[in-house]
Amino acid sequence: MPIALITGITGQDGTYLSRALLADGVEVHGVVRPNSSRPVEPGVIVHQGDMLDDRMLTELVTGLQPDELYHLAGQTSVAASWADPVGTVRETGAPTAALLHAIAESSAHTRFVLASSAEIFGHAPAPQNESTPIAPLSPYGSAKALAHHLVGGYRERGVHASSCILYNHESPLRPERFVTRKITVAAARIARGLQDTITLGNVDAARDWGWAPDVVAALRLAAAHPEPGDFVIGTGELHTVREFAVEAFAAAGIDDGEVRVVIDETLLRPTDPPVQLADSTKARTELGWSPTVNFTELVKRMVQHDLDLVDHGNA
Repeated sequence: MPIALITGITGQDGTYLSRALLADGVEVHGVVRPNSSRPVEPGVIVHQGDMLDDRMLTELVTGLQPDELYHLAGQTSVAASWADPVGTVRETGAPTAALLHAIAESSAHTRFVLASSAEIFGHAPAPQNESTPIAPLSPYGSAKALAHHLVGGYRERGVHASSCILYNHESPLRPERFVTRKITVAAARIARGLQDTITLGNVDAARDWGWAPDVVAALRLAAAHPEPGDFVIGTGELHTVREFAVEAFAAAGIDDGEVRVVIDETLLRPTDPPVQLADSTKARTELGWSPTVNFTELVKRMVQHDLDLVDHGNA
């Protein structure tokens, strides 16, 4: 039975990834924080540990000898990275280095996949691909860039290490601190008369939003591919935060969605790339990957989920 190790297994992507691997008969191991109360999928073998504990990570890789290692853990918020830039770089860079070094030293057959981010490209003109210069604008993007470069370095040493540069990807599992889920929860509550408006920051920011399970499928394709590499993963479609909100209000049956949005300039980030748009030609050609859920359907699924939660008194 093949063995997979996932860091960040309790997050959105880790949950979908573990479900898919378990369904295919893979023995799935996950690293979780000590005393974590966040659930994991039934069947996952849990290893409690601090991702900054290099020795723990080394011993885990050496002992498990995983066939695949998916590194998803780390800071997940651009906004939060400005509040703790040092912690963000430490939490994202150090574990990546430790895991790659452990593979190089003691588990050479392991295939490593990093969940990188479009934030590494900063203000680069759209669309962005694997040749786009890396020029991050935030501590989060800089930390992801460090991890991305570590992957490239260890790949040169012979490790089967791939970096999947992920664009925004959403699902009902998104925490409400992310703007997309904040919007869909608000749309559901407004539709049911529980609130009147939603407060947002930069509604003109344009992003490439995909369906999280589609992105997870790309991670697996990268691990299975004979040659490791860097792969940009996104839909190639661009929508603004404002469009996301309007789409969500429409899905909830709200006709006057535009007037429900209140702008609060205090929510604006110090720097915010205006356009993030993926050119995933390489992933489509080499990995055979393509998205299966379009923007409208993605928003509908999230809104319906939150309507169900509201109707059952859970949102």
